[in-house]
Amino acid sequence: MEKLLIRGGRPLRGTVAISGAKNSAVALLPASILAESEVVLDNLPHLSDVAVYCELLEELGASVQWTGDTIRIDPSALRSKPMPNGKVKLLRASYYLMGALLGRFGEATIGLPGGCNFEPRPIDQHIKGFEALGATVRNDHGSVHISAKKLKGAKIYLDVASVGATINIMLAASRAEGATIIENAAKEPEIIDVATLLNAMGVKIKGAGTETIRIEGVESLHGCRHSIIPDRIQAGTYMIAAAATGGDVLIDNIIPKHLEAVTAKLREMGVNVEEFDESIRIVGAPEYSAVDVKALAYPGFATDLQSPMTSLLTQAKGVSLLSDYVYSNRFKHVPELMRMGANIRVEGRTAIIEGGRLNAAKVRAADLRAGASLVVAGLAVEDGVTEVSGVEFIDRGYDNLVDNLRLLGAEVWRDSD
Repeated sequence: MEKLLIRGGRPLRGTVAISGAKNSAVALLPASILAESEVVLDNLPHLSDVAVYCELLEELGASVQWTGDTIRIDPSALRSKPMPNGKVKLLRASYYLMGALLGRFGEATIGLPGGCNFEPRPIDQHIKGFEALGATVRNDHGSVHISAKKLKGAKIYLDVASVGATINIMLAASRAEGATIIENAAKEPEIIDVATLLNAMGVKIKGAGTETIRIEGVESLHGCRHSIIPDRIQAGTYMIAAAATGGDVLIDNIIPKHLEAVTAKLREMGVNVEEFDESIRIVGAPEYSAVDVKALAYPGFATDLQSPMTSLLTQAKGVSLLSDYVYSNRFKHVPELMRMGANIRVEGRTAIIEGGRLNAAKVRAADLRAGASLVVAGLAVEDGVTEVSGVEFIDRGYDNLVDNLRLLGAEVWRDSD
């Protein structure tokens, strides 16, 4: 197994370009199979989750050609095929195949998805949407079987503003007869990205990014070309890492509006943040103030940045409170940070963080964002080498992490046990 070694005490300096959004890519790839001709996606990130999704599409009969950051998907020979086991178990976002295959063929059999196991994430809102569109859904030995003689548009109210359910219903409704209205829809930028692709393929979607989305289904969709939005979570992680090391970093190829929540909190701490059209510059300070952070649904502070933010708050003077109102138990990084000397106490949904010095240690990533937290912590250590195992989780969401950190002056390398 590989591990990541980080020698701390080196402020990050320079420019880093952000790749395409992981959370968009794993939804756009299955969305592409709703078309009946070639779909081209640009700015595709090189991540293990993306590679697994490409293999899943090939298993279904799609032709996939991946060159650089561009992928060509020809779904014309796609066939309906049950996928109860195998690679669908490796990533959470495999559930988007439910909506895509249901829309394309009127049926889907997909094994319950895997991914980071930081908290149970039920798919009841997905199923509620499929049933409202006229599908029959049953769970049989860990697989979800969905079928419909004909999908028909419906009005669907989500009990929880779920990103996954919003996108999955959009996929199925794209080829349903009539109009579908999703109320209490999630508002994340990745939803707008999926809607932009579907509109280019021939669907008529309005309201993406608001709490009410209207989808006019069509009988068939055609191919198109689409560029994936920049990864706001990757960008936010580099912003936090730059601040944690007292560095001076320009984060390029981003949409600053997507990062307003983290920008506001960094400024509140005393970090100098400069915004440009497609970039943000982070300049660290000798001392940071403690702040309170609440992870919320977009446009609030992203839950995916809660873990790396925890590491930064250990460098602030005083006591900070970090609460996660999206996931109640997403604190698996805390015991590992405590191995590094962090003074953190978790009470329910809230981590109480008292600022202090971190020390190098051997730690393990329990999930993707916990891994990012430990990398930030390792960079912030004043002296010594931090060993982070569980690198396979980090590879799921950070494109060229080691190379990018090295370009910024960090001393980081991979090693095998």
